[in-house]
Amino acid sequence: MDSDRSVKKLKMSVLHELKQVTTIVADTGDFEAINIYKPTDATTNPSLILSASSMERYQPLVQKAVDYARKTKGSVTDQVAEAMDYLCVLFGTEILKVVPGRVSTEIDARLSFDTKKSVAKALKLIELYKAQGIGKERILIKLASTWEGIKAAEILENEHGVHCNLTLLFSFAQAVACAEAGVTLISPFVGRILDWYVANTETKKFEPLKDPGVISVTNIYNYYKKFGYKTLVMGASFRNVGEIKALAGCDLLTISPALLKELGNETESVTTYLSVSNAKLQDIEKITVDESKFRWLLNEDAMATDKLSEGIRKFAVDTIKLENLIKTYLK
Repeated sequence: MDSDRSVKKLKMSVLHELKQVTTIVADTGDFEAINIYKPTDATTNPSLILSASSMERYQPLVQKAVDYARKTKGSVTDQVAEAMDYLCVLFGTEILKVVPGRVSTEIDARLSFDTKKSVAKALKLIELYKAQGIGKERILIKLASTWEGIKAAEILENEHGVHCNLTLLFSFAQAVACAEAGVTLISPFVGRILDWYVANTETKKFEPLKDPGVISVTNIYNYYKKFGYKTLVMGASFRNVGEIKALAGCDLLTISPALLKELGNETESVTTYLSVSNAKLQDIEKITVDESKFRWLLNEDAMATDKLSEGIRKFAVDTIKLENLIKTYLK
């Protein structure tokens, strides 16, 4: 009997074992793919929504968003903006039919440096979800981890009870500011940190535990748990399954369908590297970050500065591409 149990355990997939110590989140707008891997939550961004909207099977959702926008008064530009918001909510609504937890919906990257407009856009999305019968407890509003984005999240969390996911996070300073603002969740981008180091240093290959993205997330996780911050850490933007396994025990990990499939096919045992008990033992100094210190520390971190700016630009480009796609429907 004991032997049978041992064999059964050995046959469990890495994905199954990860789910025992970490909440797994699907990083895609393709809710049919989400249904295969049974994650708890899902997260999207403009690039993922653009990709999904280009798939034939999701054309009815695009058309539905366009039909909704046509009913509103205003110029073509106004109608495109309405369709964009509604489309993101439609995708989120469909995703929530598949996952039991929450979906992250990202606001326009072009608002990344405008706190007031970011708050207004977030509240509009929450109202659109409400019209679909979905309460704000199942939504995470996704904002870039600029100072303005973090302040918008602080307002949304504290004044409106809207939970936020701070994305495009590459530095410790960003993480500290998010924790002090009391945001629900952060998404440090593991793979994009690795990309920068591969491109800008002589080291072109890193072992998982020495991967700079893994180290960054590990340091942030330990800091949060050491000092009892409520903000959760969700590792994101992975380049390989080694990075994912090296962060086993992290609060959440958001993973693409391709890597979810790879993890589902592997059967090795998983080591839990991150834990609250271990974090409490770390010798870490607590720091405080105000606006000037935040901007200085971010400026001093070339990697974080480069990747944050690059990420905002990329999401903005894909947002414009999606707007242009919608315009073809409005003609």
